[in-house]
Amino acid sequence: MKKIFFLLLLLIPIFSLAQEQKPEEMFTAQVIEVIEQKEIIDEVGSINQQNLKLRGLEGSFKDQEITFEGINNFQVLSSQVYKKGDKVIVSYSQDVDGNSIFFVLDYDRSSPIIWLTIIFILSVIAIGRWKGLRSLLALAASFIVILKFIIPQILSGANPVMISVSGAIIILIFAIYFTQGINKKAHIANLSLIVSLLFTALLSFWVTKVAQLTGYSEEASYLMDISQGNLNLQGLLLAGILIGTLGVLDDVIISQVSTVEQLKRANLQLSNKQIYGRSLKVGVDHITSMINTLFFAYAGASLPLLMLFTRSDVSGLSFSQVMNNEFIATEIIRTLVGSIGIILSIPIANYIASYFLKIKRD
Repeated sequence: MKKIFFLLLLLIPIFSLAQEQKPEEMFTAQVIEVIEQKEIIDEVGSINQQNLKLRGLEGSFKDQEITFEGINNFQVLSSQVYKKGDKVIVSYSQDVDGNSIFFVLDYDRSSPIIWLTIIFILSVIAIGRWKGLRSLLALAASFIVILKFIIPQILSGANPVMISVSGAIIILIFAIYFTQGINKKAHIANLSLIVSLLFTALLSFWVTKVAQLTGYSEEASYLMDISQGNLNLQGLLLAGILIGTLGVLDDVIISQVSTVEQLKRANLQLSNKQIYGRSLKVGVDHITSMINTLFFAYAGASLPLLMLFTRSDVSGLSFSQVMNNEFIATEIIRTLVGSIGIILSIPIANYIASYFLKIKRD
């Protein structure tokens, strides 16, 4: 009994240390002083490193002054240079000896994002009024479906394509009925969207198989570790293509169905075939402008890839070698599949609306 009591006395400091040790934490802090700044030059290049005095703005370190020792810290890979007054994201942890370790990760960019979001919301409401507010609520609901249904199901090992198609249909049906109301126009738009989405899903599935894309990337490998390998990367790629196509599909199809509706209201004597032909001409104009829109949108997002194309002489790779890199090929195929799906949606929506949207005489 005495031996057991003696062992418990020896273990008490260990238990108290475990209880006092703080868990890892990330929080926002403000730079109140740049203590020292130094430029480190090695074989890779030059890196600016700093020792900073910070004041915590939230969490358990709120209003506390802390010091970040960034000079000669080889874990610092970025060359960010902070100045007094900057808000930064800080991670906190403890080493094996219980010493506190603070690490500045990056700038805190929440303020400009929040203000830009507020300006966006006010702009939509000011211009769109009640319909604009409904579109914002539909957008929020779509975000919830993606976060609470699509992503958890994919991470749990469900088929990403089936989950994405199901989630996309839920998003589209809710968004259209919520913004357009429950009427014939909304029914036609939903039917057109579902048909177009299925065509896009089949096309993306076929092209991904033919091109033998794996969907592998650094982010995907990290997700594989989190999900313990229970993740279909190729299916995840297909899911991304479908979700990326949703917004433009919604815009194009609603526009085409509205065009058909207005043509029928303007001249009830026109046959369905004539309505289809005239609305398709509007759709062709929509396609030509949409191609430029899609190209510039993807070009802006993939500017480094375009630079790699133009500087093949410096990289030592031919145009064919650059294009056949899986990462670049994936981006090209993602762009083309989404664009084809959008282009096909125009005759689909026009046909369905022309033959099934009925307008009553006043």
